[in-house]
Amino acid sequence: MSAPGAMLSRSPAPAGNPPSVAPQIVLAVVCGGYAVGAAFGWGSPEVAAFMGDFGLSFAAFLAAVSCGLYARKRRSRFRPAWMLFAASSGMAGLGNGVWGWYEVIKGVAVPSPCLADFCFLLFAPPAIVGLLVLAKRPVTRAGWVCLGLDSWLIAGSLVTLSWSLALAHTAHFQGRSVAQSALSLAYPLLDIVLVSMVLALHFRRSSVHRSAINTAVAALALTVLCDALFSSPLLREHYRSGQILDAGWFAGSMLLAYAPWVARRAGEESTEEDLKPAARRVQPHGSRPIAGSLAALTPYLAAAVCTLGILTNVLDGRRIDRVVLFTGCTVVLALVVRQGIMLLDNITLTQELAQKENHFRSLVQGSSDVIMIAAPTGVLRYVSPAAAGVYGRDAEELVGSELASLIHPEDLGRVVHEVRRFLAAAPEDEPTTRIECRFRAGERRSGGDGWLNVESTVNRHHGGLIFNSRDVTERVRLQAQLQHNASHDALTDLPNRALFTERVTQAVTGRRASDHDTAVLYIDLDGFKQVNDTIGHQAGDELLIQAARRLGDSVRSGDIAARLGGDEFAALITGDGTRDLAAREFRIHEIADRLRIKLSEPYRIDGREVRVAASIGVAFAEPGVSPAGLLRNADLAMYRAKQAGKGRVELYAPQMQDEVAHRAELVGKLRTALSDGAFALLHQPVVELATGQITAVAAHARWRSAQGILFTPAEFLRVGDRGRFTDDGDRAAELDRWQLEEAVEQAAARHRAGYPVPVAVRLSARRLLDHALSPKGVESLLTRHNLPSRALVVELSESDPRLPLDDLERRLIALRRLGVRIALDGFGSGYAAISALRRLPVDVLRLDRGLVDGVVESARLHKITAGLLRIAGDLGMQSVADGIDLPEQVLALRSMGCTHGMGTAFSGPLDEHRLRRSLTHAQYPVPDLAGKGRAVVLTGSGLPARQGGPVGPESLVHPPLRSNSETSVPPT
Repeated sequence: MSAPGAMLSRSPAPAGNPPSVAPQIVLAVVCGGYAVGAAFGWGSPEVAAFMGDFGLSFAAFLAAVSCGLYARKRRSRFRPAWMLFAASSGMAGLGNGVWGWYEVIKGVAVPSPCLADFCFLLFAPPAIVGLLVLAKRPVTRAGWVCLGLDSWLIAGSLVTLSWSLALAHTAHFQGRSVAQSALSLAYPLLDIVLVSMVLALHFRRSSVHRSAINTAVAALALTVLCDALFSSPLLREHYRSGQILDAGWFAGSMLLAYAPWVARRAGEESTEEDLKPAARRVQPHGSRPIAGSLAALTPYLAAAVCTLGILTNVLDGRRIDRVVLFTGCTVVLALVVRQGIMLLDNITLTQELAQKENHFRSLVQGSSDVIMIAAPTGVLRYVSPAAAGVYGRDAEELVGSELASLIHPEDLGRVVHEVRRFLAAAPEDEPTTRIECRFRAGERRSGGDGWLNVESTVNRHHGGLIFNSRDVTERVRLQAQLQHNASHDALTDLPNRALFTERVTQAVTGRRASDHDTAVLYIDLDGFKQVNDTIGHQAGDELLIQAARRLGDSVRSGDIAARLGGDEFAALITGDGTRDLAAREFRIHEIADRLRIKLSEPYRIDGREVRVAASIGVAFAEPGVSPAGLLRNADLAMYRAKQAGKGRVELYAPQMQDEVAHRAELVGKLRTALSDGAFALLHQPVVELATGQITAVAAHARWRSAQGILFTPAEFLRVGDRGRFTDDGDRAAELDRWQLEEAVEQAAARHRAGYPVPVAVRLSARRLLDHALSPKGVESLLTRHNLPSRALVVELSESDPRLPLDDLERRLIALRRLGVRIALDGFGSGYAAISALRRLPVDVLRLDRGLVDGVVESARLHKITAGLLRIAGDLGMQSVADGIDLPEQVLALRSMGCTHGMGTAFSGPLDEHRLRRSLTHAQYPVPDLAGKGRAVVLTGSGLPARQGGPVGPESLVHPPLRSNSETSVPPT
């Protein structure tokens, strides 16, 4: 079989279970037994009379009960017909019972007329009306007229034939009474009407309950046939009860009793809801009903029968009877009228058909979809004109082509499978199906590849198929683009995190799961944020595009590079199956280093040269490592590379995960310590060197150990780390936020108590750039505690050159607008101090402790410190010297122009109670340069003490050289 024929071949549908034949066998045995008994006279005249009368009465009553029960149980529009059949059978049973009363019980001849004759006459009218109920009702007036004419044609022809053969003799009274003659004519006339209805119903019966209706029609036809034989003068003169003619009546009653239950046995019974689906079933091609052809021949058959009756009279040499002539004329007239109605009806139908054909032709030709009809062999028999616009090919060119030759070879198998499945399904269960495939297009719509994506709705059509097709190429392309966008980065067109994670999962869990030399490279561009801050985000985007292009060109064809977000990239390097650990590390490290060098080369953006570095972390797909764990390991290795100096490659080691867990544990301990009050805030006075006046206090956080010893936060973190190399950024952030909030809260309390001194809080530049310490957050904090903004001094303690000074400058300017003063801590110790002094809005310069410690002994350090103080004075800034522990340092710094200082020469860090006692005195004694008065002895106890003796340097009692701001590391 060819491909098209194979595509459209129908798979045989599974046959259902055949109905049981047991009831038919029982019915045949009963009727056959009765016929055999009647043929042999039942053995005696008495038994024959009994079976001929009461046997027929029993069969008729059985039919009445059967039809009545069925009509009572089943609710349908045919229920009245079965009730009428029950009444008709009841009349027949009653008539046979009366006949038996005379013949069997009383033993006398049946009188004529009697009650039995009237019962037999009443058998036909209910049956006739029941047949009308079962008949298929016409929907137009012309249909009703044609039904009446057909009935008269049948009845008139039968009357003509019957009158010519027998009724003419019966019509002569021959000494009988009028009632007897009327009965003689009533029997055959009612039978003729019943036969007419039987024939009319046979050609116009309903399609529902077909088996039951056919059985009922057969039962009534058999009964009418027996009545016609009984009405014949030749048979009636010799008729005796129990003869073979009774077998026909008995069989007719038994068939009518069985008729209503045939539908249930044959599986054809349906309710009212089943009528519409049954009416919509499609008949196979070439299966025109024979009943339709016979119905069209009914008028001509009736005319032939009527003609036969007239010819009978002529051939017998008798003159034509007036009844025959009148009946024949009415039959011919009815035939002419019916033919005229049929002619008008045909003309109307032809006009409607032409109108509908033009209507549907306009719809088909004007539709934007292509409508194609394929024969059972797969050859296209019709293609609508829309093919020229959709396929770029004329419809005449496609007609005669094989459908399989127009479908893409890769899609043909799937299309054939779907068509076979569709044809094998029941039409009422699946009337249509949808197929999408690639269709060969003409040169006008080739688009460079000659194929279009076509979606077709498929329907059955006389064993073939109807395809209603439309071009969906743009939709398919859009879907592909959307799918690509969902799995790729919009800026660089590299695979995104989702697709990269999926590929890593396939590599780890797929067929290459045993290749433990497969590795993930996690890449971060160092200095990318500075590019965005200095030359703009557009330049940063261009840099990412160029970096992605370099990364994609550098990896092998079997590997995959991706952008995970921001300036983070990744690469999946598949292994080559090696088992040598050193060899695999050397190979991957070489690839990663090559990528690092390539990504670190200068970028040309907007005519300028931009440089960034690349930090790369490498992790191998070790046994038992999940895809998420592999990505996490590579990220940890990259983080270690950035910690170790950036611009380098680091391989993942298991201890990295331990360090992460330890950092998280330490952060938790710090938070617990903060919430449990293990940290305390001490304040060290800031003293004016000229007068000893306390002008401010500096906040210092201290950790109280279990033994009650105070340690600095740095010592707390070092104890927790136990010498590990970790980054304390997250922990310092928590501590800085607590220190700022606690300092503001305690300063506000002192203001309310009458000690309005500013508080200085040391914060790193990195912390000031956090969102948590934004100017709005600081303003909200001051407002919540009702502390004036001038009472807060923010000390900038970090001068990292990698931090963006532009952002830091904007943040400090916003704080100064609030009224917060800015101090530059550690001035003179960092190489970026001058740059910070030039760019940042600074109010106070705090000299680094390293300059203060040797300012008395070192002449070189004395000159450097004097120069820095001179710069501060020229810029109008306040200067504060940190770590003044000796009176000589006080004298030396004051002589250089330093305005303020803090250290153990005045006081160490104090708790809140001692601080308020010091604020009550408001000032500390300072050394007297003129030598007047007693010498000043400064101790580290927090309160000054004077001793007698001459004034001079030798008279100063030196406090311990150790600063109270430093404490030893407690034992672990």
